[in-house]
Amino acid sequence: MDFSLVFEHYELFLSGAGNTLKITFSALAIGLCLGTLAGVARISRNAMLRFIADIYIQIIRGTPMLLQIYFFMFGLPQLYSIAFDARMPQDAFWLGMVALGINSGAYTAEVIRAGILSINRGQMEAARCSGLTHRQSMIYVILPQAFKRMIPPLCNELIVLLKDSSLVSVVGYGELMFTAKVLGAKYYTYVPFLLGVGVIYLTLTLTFAKVLERVEKKLSEGSTRGTDNSMVLDLG
Repeated sequence: MDFSLVFEHYELFLSGAGNTLKITFSALAIGLCLGTLAGVARISRNAMLRFIADIYIQIIRGTPMLLQIYFFMFGLPQLYSIAFDARMPQDAFWLGMVALGINSGAYTAEVIRAGILSINRGQMEAARCSGLTHRQSMIYVILPQAFKRMIPPLCNELIVLLKDSSLVSVVGYGELMFTAKVLGAKYYTYVPFLLGVGVIYLTLTLTFAKVLERVEKKLSEGSTRGTDNSMVLDLG
């Protein structure tokens, strides 16, 4: 096993690491948007919104991520072809990003819901007394405070998503794992490349974990906990 091969192809590993971070942060952005919508809908008084959010969360959390990636990469284009009698463009990055983002959204939704419920109900009452509507109070008063408390678990979701992004390698996206597989097949040796990728993943996750630790420490110094967790939304 020639470990010098890893250093000879460092540019490919750097490119793979860049692609890994690119798809991770893009998927996290999608997951945050979907998670916010689903998390708010989960505690809505609107039964239909609650039902839709529950179905989305149960389906995504109840099926493997690899299955979801395969569906978006291979199943969705087939459905598109049947519906529109045309070929759907298949881009590993975009389809992989959407699959990861939708998966992340289902888990982020529970973080959002818990964050909102952690805010003291008196905050809502005070906002309503100042003349704000229920929805305005949620947008301008409750959510900003809740998001501050959501930062640590969202950082944890980032770390999980970073590792799960390796699954996109199965559909040909050139991230770290795909790079290791291609080079391993080329040189008929996988151990050096897999260890090299492992070191990069470990470096990235430890870095994010360290940042998370600092964020949690800062937030714990100035944050206050609510005592009433009975917040309920009225969205229609």
